[in-house]
Amino acid sequence: MNRIVVGVDGSDGAREAVLWAARTAADRGLELHIVHGQRVVEFAYGGGLAGAAGVFEAIRAEAVQIIADAVEQAKSVSDALVVTTEMPVDHPVVLLNELSRTADMVVVGGTGHSGFAGVLAGSTAVRVASHAHCPVAVIRKAPDADTVPVSGPVVVGVDGSPNSEKAIAVAFAEASARGAALVAMHAWTDTTYDYHYGSARLMVAWESFAEEEERLLAQRLAGWREKYPDVEVRKELLKDRPRHALLAAAEDARLVVVGSHGRGGFRGMLLGSTSLALVQHANCPVLVVRPEKNR
Repeated sequence: MNRIVVGVDGSDGAREAVLWAARTAADRGLELHIVHGQRVVEFAYGGGLAGAAGVFEAIRAEAVQIIADAVEQAKSVSDALVVTTEMPVDHPVVLLNELSRTADMVVVGGTGHSGFAGVLAGSTAVRVASHAHCPVAVIRKAPDADTVPVSGPVVVGVDGSPNSEKAIAVAFAEASARGAALVAMHAWTDTTYDYHYGSARLMVAWESFAEEEERLLAQRLAGWREKYPDVEVRKELLKDRPRHALLAAAEDARLVVVGSHGRGGFRGMLLGSTSLALVQHANCPVLVVRPEKNR
């Protein structure tokens, strides 16, 4: 514990992840652990065993340079930042998920070298956010933006599920640490359901539920507001689908915090539809809060 782990691969997305992770670690007095998984076996077999030795050397040299560049980027944030590194022969997803057992947070870029044009989130980001043992920050920005946003509120999605409760706790801590306001968003019309012959929408007089939903939101926030009196809290109760509401909020936010599953999640799904949509499309960093696991 007491460290942030960031995965790097030399891509622009990874460089943004390093800078974001370095600022976060420096502000909180945490160690920054920079890692690069060398996918040697895949490259070796792809190029043929005859040239394996040369491939290994080339991959190793590239890994050394990627790590060195990342350390330089991190130190540009703060010379006092404690930085450690690791570059084992391992798949990046396997490596990051294992390191998440003892990390405060894992940080990855929204896209990496394995991505393709038009694909909005790299497979590493989605897979780590689906399996990690700690919160995972996927660093995103608007397509036309030069930098990742560092102003605006922290936004948290609230739906009353156990995973949402964990997200609220993390969101208050993030807002306090960043000196930011917290927007607690509860969208309560996510009621489309599937049945044998298609899909339908429940016909309900939604206005009659508004007071109850507002009371639910206030109850979820009450204890945390007392614990973090320094955090300005704004409640937003919206008649909208959670993913739509949160994606719109991400336009002006510095961070969106969500649980990996909400109340509409299904057993066997590793990342809920709302969190997946944010990881793939949000215009600011997304922090996915995972269920508690044995570390």
